[in-house]
Amino acid sequence: MKRQKRDMDRRAFQKGYLAGVQGRSKDLCPDGNSHFNWMAGWREGRADHWDGYSGVAGVHKLPL
Repeated sequence: MKRQKRDMDRRAFQKGYLAGVQGRSKDLCPDGNSHFNWMAGWREGRADHWDGYSGVAGVHKLPL
């Protein structure tokens, strides 16, 4: 649990990916240090959303 909180870049990527898979807007992107990783995750999530990986299938594709 503590490792997840320490790696803020990975966490930002995962949050962005989940937002992208769910079809949310990139306007939800946070400002600051995590912006780049969140946007990278969002782009990958959107691509998977367009390829049909939505819902549970998209979450299972999320890199751990």
